[in-house]
Amino acid sequence: MSKQEKTFSGLGVSPGIGIGVAHVRESGVIAVPEYCIPAKYLDEERVRLKDAVNRSRRQIGRLKAKAKTMPGAAGEELGYLLDAYYHMFKNSRLVRGAEQRITDERINAEMAVQAEVAEIAKSFSAMDDAYIAARLEDIREVANRLVRNLTKTPVKAFSQAPKGSIAIAEEITPADAAQLDPGRIEGIATLLGGPESHTAILARSLGLPAVMGASGMIQVIETGDRVVIDGDGGKVIVNPTPSTLAIFERRQAERLLEERRLARLRKQPAVTRDGTRIGLQANFELPIQMDMIAQSGSGGIGLLRSEFMYMNRDDAPGEEEQYRALKDIVERMDGKPVTVRTLDAGGDKAAAAVTGVYAESASSALGIRGIRLSLARTEIFEAQLAAITRAGAHGNVRILLPMVSSISEVRKAREIFSRVVKRLRRKRMPIADPLPPIGIMIEVPSAALSADALAQISDFFAIGSNDLTMYTLAIDRGDEQVAHLFDSLHPAVLRLIQFSAEAGLRARIPVSICGEMAGDPRYTALLLGLGFRELSMTATSIPRVKQRIRSMDLVAADYRARVIMDQSDAGRIATLLDDFNALA
Repeated sequence: MSKQEKTFSGLGVSPGIGIGVAHVRESGVIAVPEYCIPAKYLDEERVRLKDAVNRSRRQIGRLKAKAKTMPGAAGEELGYLLDAYYHMFKNSRLVRGAEQRITDERINAEMAVQAEVAEIAKSFSAMDDAYIAARLEDIREVANRLVRNLTKTPVKAFSQAPKGSIAIAEEITPADAAQLDPGRIEGIATLLGGPESHTAILARSLGLPAVMGASGMIQVIETGDRVVIDGDGGKVIVNPTPSTLAIFERRQAERLLEERRLARLRKQPAVTRDGTRIGLQANFELPIQMDMIAQSGSGGIGLLRSEFMYMNRDDAPGEEEQYRALKDIVERMDGKPVTVRTLDAGGDKAAAAVTGVYAESASSALGIRGIRLSLARTEIFEAQLAAITRAGAHGNVRILLPMVSSISEVRKAREIFSRVVKRLRRKRMPIADPLPPIGIMIEVPSAALSADALAQISDFFAIGSNDLTMYTLAIDRGDEQVAHLFDSLHPAVLRLIQFSAEAGLRARIPVSICGEMAGDPRYTALLLGLGFRELSMTATSIPRVKQRIRSMDLVAADYRARVIMDQSDAGRIATLLDDFNALA
């Protein structure tokens, strides 16, 4: 009997139509090593267990909130189960027993959890009761989640998914997403996540249609089901009927034709109708994107996110390894500028190899991340600065410091950079000549409001509109419960962007914008009207933004931007902007 078609609604976070076979990522037991913890590190190991418990509870809390949005008895039943899981992480026998084993047996937290589960299972096995057996499975699920958070490993990688798969999961972290192969994966659907999360950004940069926050689908979709991902409309269609499938296949073909038409603009300059040239550069997430960047007509790499070198590994890459990776990218850009952002591990991009004892703080958007972590782990920062400076001997390189919030951070970073340069010169290593310019990202309100002062000690600005919006509006951009409140057209956000851009222009330093606003043609006229002449975006967005620039009169855009900046209501701002775009 054929399965019935079902549709689940979520947030379309990456446009396009994906058609394929579901590859559902399920939970599984993780094999962990056992090792002895020296007495002096026992407190630290107990803290590591506590941090993993807290992280697990937060994850269950998010799932509980999502369960409330599910219709009927299914959401209520799932809510009860998640309530039980939530309480198991609070002073349960499992957690108390694991803590005691760390102390008594001096073993690592992961093995302590697994040993305690084995002991609980032994005591349960004597009871021939179906209810008790079900509770044991619940305890094992809780333990598995705890071990996954302790080991910072994904549930199961999608790297081995069959060609033509649709990736289905509760959640896909940026580290998971870094393993997605566009040659195998046709689309993504998750229960958790929002449109401005780093995973969503990575999906867009890879050109993978994606829907996040799709309630109820995990309980219904099975590996092998036919699935359609509508990244434009935010829909996940499972087991589509022949007529539904035909509709989406037609839309997919139409989109492919449009992309081929836009590709003809690749060699055309990004020049407004009244003759102003705009620099369009690409954001870089993973080496797999290099061909995409080359085909996009990009004028360079405006934001190279260096986290790819640190993900999915147990150790931090050394100077030599980073140098080789960056040298390859710089040489392939053939003289075009490459702006390397130093490590921005933290938030939802935590890299266990570098966060170390700061792991819990780094997992918070308000914790030790970006430049804060680099200044705390100077040995890692120095290795990265050395690798970038050496790669600069092979092309045009700039250094970008993330999450700057004060002048003192920039000064400290420059002092470390000077130290690194002296060391490289003593060793007579080839380095960039002249030395790479050092710029900062404006992505927190304190940096935007002190942009005049920061411009005096920075060689350039890059405004990160994603984080700037998140911090200004106090919205977790990866939380689907508040994702609808994320609004880059909020007057407060626009005024901080305007203030930063004007500060940079007054100081006569280059100013670019590299958040998702830059890659959306809807915002192009406003950004140009605010004075931006450099935009950096996902490579797949460049053709559409270029098309918008070539159809635009800059004088008219300047005037409309002035009108918009006089407004105090985000709805009115959106209307004024959309009306202007409709005239194009």
